[in-house]
This record gives sequence, structure tokens and C-alpha cells, in this order.
Amino acid sequence: MLEEFVDINTTGTIDHRDGKTGHNVDLAERAYRIRRNALLMGEVQGQGYIGQALDIADVLAVAYFHAMRYRPENPDWEERDRFLLSNGHYAIALYAALLEAGFLPEEELETYGSDDSRLPMSGMASYTPGMEMSGGSLGLGLSIAVGKALGLKRKGSSSRVFTLFSDGELDEGSVWEAIMSASHHKLDNMIGIIDVNNQQADGPSTQMLAFEPLVEKLEAFGWYVQRVDGNDLPAVVAAFDAARAHPEPKPRMIVCDTRMGRGVPFLEAREKNHFIRVDAHEWQLALEALDAGRTA
Repeated sequence: MLEEFVDINTTGTIDHRDGKTGHNVDLAERAYRIRRNALLMGEVQGQGYIGQALDIADVLAVAYFHAMRYRPENPDWEERDRFLLSNGHYAIALYAALLEAGFLPEEELETYGSDDSRLPMSGMASYTPGMEMSGGSLGLGLSIAVGKALGLKRKGSSSRVFTLFSDGELDEGSVWEAIMSASHHKLDNMIGIIDVNNQQADGPSTQMLAFEPLVEKLEAFGWYVQRVDGNDLPAVVAAFDAARAHPEPKPRMIVCDTRMGRGVPFLEAREKNHFIRVDAHEWQLALEALDAGRTA
């Protein structure tokens, strides 16, 4: 794994060798593999937060194979960038990315959610290499990120803190306290990522507690904000690059509009897919649909 990732072109092709195959691998292929890993893990339990894993795969591909600095053989490397998963139920998605990045052997995906597994259904930092925080109770990740970013800045570190959280977490007051704190401390080493899929356990997020106009609100709090289609790889790449390069001393936020179940049409079409129960025969259909989209 390279310590620094090079620039990529607008097709999403990253110009370095894949440590597993020895071939150049583009970001679309990384996103496909993340989705496939997630489906294979979901099949172990027959259910899970598959919709979220499919919707956020493109963002994770860009984060881990374009934007971030890390060493999978040394997850605690001091100069690494930190990726905090605030929405702990998205753990299946992050595991899929960590498997692809080489933090974990591929055969471990078969243990997902099982007793004594390093891949519990909700993210646990003490269990999983590369997992920076334990998640479960929502609304805490951005606050933890503020503390980490402030600590890194005071140590003179060039490392960044990336934090993924969900639109449902915008219901939590602690999130807005963290938004104010990050701006106050001018944490330009902090990049927040909001997954706006407009779905949470009780229904559409915008109906549970309205948060729009989101960009204008975040800008009013002093953040540099971009809003992109989170399933458009070139757009996500451009947003990450702009966030890293922005010259003003302020925190950065990327608002990603995504589609639950992205890449598997019959899962995308489900009205409620916050927590998906998939019939035994449907897992193979989901993999076939994903493969069909890959070759289309």
C-alpha cells in the first residue's frame, strides 16, 4: 500500500498497482468489490444494513483508494489519516472497504456477525483493525472527530480526520454542537461526510425532522460545504480533492446524496430498506444483478 495516493483522472482510474493482483484497478472496480464483499457478508446472516453498504460504496472507494493515507499492515501508524464511522450500523460497508484495502483477510468475511468475530454487526474499535471508533449510539462521531482533529493539530500532525455520518444523525443536538466547535477551532484537518439517503428506521429522514436547506445551514456555521451525487464517482473524487485543497482555515463537509441499494435494482426499488431481510434465493440474484451492472 502506498503512503500517498496519486491524482486520478475523471474516469476514476487510480494509477498504482493493486497489491492483490498486481494490476491497475480503477475506483469503479473498487466500489464494485466493496458492494460484493458487503453482499457476501450479508448472506452470512441473511439480513443486515445492506442498503446503506450499497449506497455508500462509491464514497468509501474514493476515501480509501484516492484520498486517505494509511498502512494496512500497521493500522496504528501515527501518520495515518483517521476514518471515523459515526453511524456504527454501517459497519458492514466499512468492513467491505477494509477487506478490499488489505486490513483483513478476505476469508474473514464469512465470520460476519458471528460469535468471536472481528466483524461484529456494529463497529467496535477494539475488535477490528482499521476501525477508529466504536459506534452504536448515533450522533457521536463528529464530536469524537473534533477531539481527534484538535489533538492532531496541536501536535503539528499533517494527518486528516474523515468522519462519515448519516442524515438521520442530524436529529441529534450533539452533531450541531460538534459543527459549532469544529468551526470555532478552525479545524481545517477535518472532513465530514453526510450520507443523505433520506431513510432512517422510522421513515424518510426529511419527514422525521426537517434539515434542509442543509448546505446553507452548514455554511452559516462556518464550514466549507459541497453537495454531490454520492453515487457519481468523478463527482465524489472532485469533492474530496476540493475539500483537501480548500485554502481557508475552516472544516470541510461533503454532503452526499445517495440511493439505498445502489447497484442492485430490486433492492433499490424496495420502499423500506433501512434494515433488509433478504430471502435465501435472493442473495445470488443480488450478486448477479451487481455483476450485470459491472459489465453493462
